[in-house]
Order: sequence, then structure tokens, then C-alpha cells
Amino acid sequence: MIKKLIRITNIVLLFTLLFSCSNDNINTDLDETFIPIPVSPVVLDIESFPFNTLSDYNFFEGDIKAQTPVLGVIPYKPISTLFTDYAKKKRFIWMPSDVKATYAGDNEIINFPVGTILIKSFYYDNVQPNNSTRIIETRLMLKKEDDWHFADYIWNDAQTEAAFSLEGSFTNVDFLENGVAKSTNYRIPSDVECFTCHKSETNSVPIGVRPQNLNSSYIYDDGSQNQLERLIAQGYLEDNLPATINTVVDWSDETQPIDLRVRSYLDINCAHCHSDLAHCSYRPIRLAFDESENETNIGICVDPDTDIPGITHIVAPSLKERSTMYFRMNTNAEEFRMPLLGRSIIHQEAVVLIGEWIDGLTNECQ
Repeated sequence: MIKKLIRITNIVLLFTLLFSCSNDNINTDLDETFIPIPVSPVVLDIESFPFNTLSDYNFFEGDIKAQTPVLGVIPYKPISTLFTDYAKKKRFIWMPSDVKATYAGDNEIINFPVGTILIKSFYYDNVQPNNSTRIIETRLMLKKEDDWHFADYIWNDAQTEAAFSLEGSFTNVDFLENGVAKSTNYRIPSDVECFTCHKSETNSVPIGVRPQNLNSSYIYDDGSQNQLERLIAQGYLEDNLPATINTVVDWSDETQPIDLRVRSYLDINCAHCHSDLAHCSYRPIRLAFDESENETNIGICVDPDTDIPGITHIVAPSLKERSTMYFRMNTNAEEFRMPLLGRSIIHQEAVVLIGEWIDGLTNECQ
């Protein structure tokens, strides 16, 4: 059985240390001094998951809204990130001791052990009228024996605590993004909506924790390091990665080729639905990074499977206005917009990118 309470382990280690230090019969001939191995203070009882409040897990030290991770809680960031109405995100991984994740493929979810928790907080800076920071929610995914399980924690107005809820709700946020005023009726997902985006047949899976998405440097408190190497150094990942990894690019990096930027954006924002066994598997496109180099998979000259006036192909070369992909990304109409969940406003920068890419294509459709 998985260790039920890491908190108990901490107490036992502390008692052992105190007892050994109080022993008058310590062998003073020993040259080495006993130094206890640091233990993460995170609390996990798999059978009691989810806890009522976020603070019950002890992921963060000090003021919880600062999101300063405790020992063993490792921050990470995918190279290209998922758009959620311009919300910013802080992401962390925690794993129990004495277990390791394993590499399964460049484009495959890292094979995490039971007890792994993925932590993601959604927040906004420059929230009006006071230009404040507001954390909206912190989502957790816990790996159990049977599947990944969800928990969502909704932050109170005082930003002192977050309470468990998977009922789903909305909250209005007025904010500035690069000096531009924006507003969203932010959607906090329900359990069913979480599964919609994380679906793989009847199971749930994470989205961004693949080697292709993490093969980049991150600035940690003690300096910059490749994120996969960090997980290896932490003891969280087996040291058996291939010499080279087929890696996505940052879609917003204009120094990169536009086709790689587009494929990287579609991979993180769309592929979790447009893949085999996923929610939109019935659609005639496959948008994962390792599949989208194929022109048919990415929709070039592919007939649309929905009747929209003026649209001729999913991607109509040189004609963005006749392309389903561009139309769905550039509308807020709930019956047409893509993605189905996670946005209520248009991702303007991505629309520009997709439009430029389509208009630059020279393929001739038959």
C-alpha cells in the first residue's frame, strides 16, 4: 500500500533524531556526524483526497498567496503554454519519496508514479480597479492506482485560503494585459469539464508534462537549469533520457520558423482534444506536435466537417477567411469557438499567428 501519511514519516524521523541526540552513550569515536535526510513537509493521504482546503496539503511556505513552494515541490513551465483567457499560471510537481517517474517518449506523458501531484494556480496581475494580483483557482491532479483524479480549490477574496469545489462556476475579472483593458467572465471548470479536456478514452491524463514540452531551461531560486535535468537531479525522473528530444518551440518567439510556432501552439492548445481517444477524436485532424507535420493532419486542404457559410477547408491555403481553423479561433460565438472550454475571449496574438501562417501557404487544393 502507498505510504498513507508522509506527516507520520516526518514525526518518526524527528523523534529518532531527538532520541539519538539525547543518548549519553553515543560513540564519540565515530568520525562522521549523523545528518538527517531532509523530508518534504507536504501532506498526502491518498484515501482522504481531496482535502477540504489547499493549505491542508502544505505545498507552500509562509503566506500561501505568495505560492512559495516547500521542499520537494518543483516549479515547471511548458515551452509553449495553454491559453486561458490571458490568465497567468504557476505550475508545480510533487512526488513521494523513493519513487521515480520514467521517460515514455518525446511526445508521451511522463510516466509518473502513484502519489504524484501536479499543481497549477491560475491568476491575474493588474486586476482593476487597484492593479492588484488575484489568484482565481488552484487545480490539482493526483495519480492513483486506477487513474489521475481532479481537485480544484477556489480562492477567497482575501487571498488567504482556497476551498475545494468541482461544481464549476464563473467569476468576472477586469484586468490590463500589456496596458490594454480586458474583461472576462472566467470559467472555473466542473469535474465533467476537467475530464473533457483531459480525456483519453475513459481515463484522465495530464496535458503539458511531456519531454517535448519541458526540454528547456527554467530559472530556479539557485540558478538556471534544464527542467528535465532538474527532475533527474531531484530524484523525480530516471536518468535514461535519449540524447536528443524532438522539442516544441515557444509559439510567441518570432525568431522561430512560423510553421514550428503554429504546430507548437496547436499542440498545447488543441491536441488534447484533437487526438485519438480524446474528446474531438471524430474530427478529421490530429494536432499533436509529432503528427502535425503531416499536411492532412493539420487540416491543409481538408474539407470541413461542419457547414459554415464561406468556409471551404479546415485550412484553405492563402485564404484565412475561408478556413475553419481561423474562423473558430477568431469568434466568441459559443456554438463555433475553439477551444470549446477554457476561453471566453479571443486570443488575439494567436489569431494573428494562425492568419499569417495560412495566408503564407502556397498549396493548391484539388
